[in-house]
Amino acid sequence: MTALRPLTRALTGAALAAALGLGAAHPAAAGPVTPRTTVVSNDALHRTAPGGGWNQDGLHLDAADNAAVDAYAARARTAERSISPQIRAAARLSHAELVGFDQRLKSPDSLKRKVATWMGEERGRTVGQSLSRINDAVRFTLQWPGKRYTAGVTAASALLSSWGNDSTKWSNTWQRRTGYKAVNSGWRAPRSGQLFEVQFHTPESKAAQLETHKLYEEQRLPGTSPERARELQEQQNALFAAVPVPPGADRLTAPEPRRRAPATVPATV
Repeated sequence: MTALRPLTRALTGAALAAALGLGAAHPAAAGPVTPRTTVVSNDALHRTAPGGGWNQDGLHLDAADNAAVDAYAARARTAERSISPQIRAAARLSHAELVGFDQRLKSPDSLKRKVATWMGEERGRTVGQSLSRINDAVRFTLQWPGKRYTAGVTAASALLSSWGNDSTKWSNTWQRRTGYKAVNSGWRAPRSGQLFEVQFHTPESKAAQLETHKLYEEQRLPGTSPERARELQEQQNALFAAVPVPPGADRLTAPEPRRRAPATVPATV
């Protein structure tokens, strides 16, 4: 595996400034660089039921639980403003493409579907317990070509750790013989305590994820029969089986906790 050069303090600070739009940026490496970006939900119309509850695809939340998810979504929107600058900087330093930056916030309806599904699957589970499990209300995707993937993931994850983000999840599925292939990492932001997700992909694995998304959404619906669920899983497996595994990707692990970098990341973008 080819390691990236050690990062100096000056280089780290310069990259943070560039990621915030204070210097020249390469679109493919750092994604959109527009100060104070307004995030528009990709599912803006909420399915509000009479009395303030929520209904969709056979799932339901009462008024109190619906309000709790809306409040959680609002907190995630605020926290995102201090997380995004670090993601942009990590993309720049690791030579990654920042994919789907406009979808970095999970829509309220998506959050409600997840919460309602969990509450339906486990009797007695509260909305608070369900919300505490969500690690992708704020989410990002970094992507590298296969030959640069392993070094890129190593560099980007080390940077996020050094900037004070605690690693909460590291799911490396490149070694799987079937199903989804990528590294999905979870983090806790130091300022807000907000959990967020960073997916590390190649162009091929990201394309397979996008192609299988509708299959996965149908598979997890309460009304999907076991037979149909198995059929949908087989279709997903076939798509991911065609994804090449980058050299060394199956051995990637979460970064060790490191000393915090001195660079300060502004709270807003």
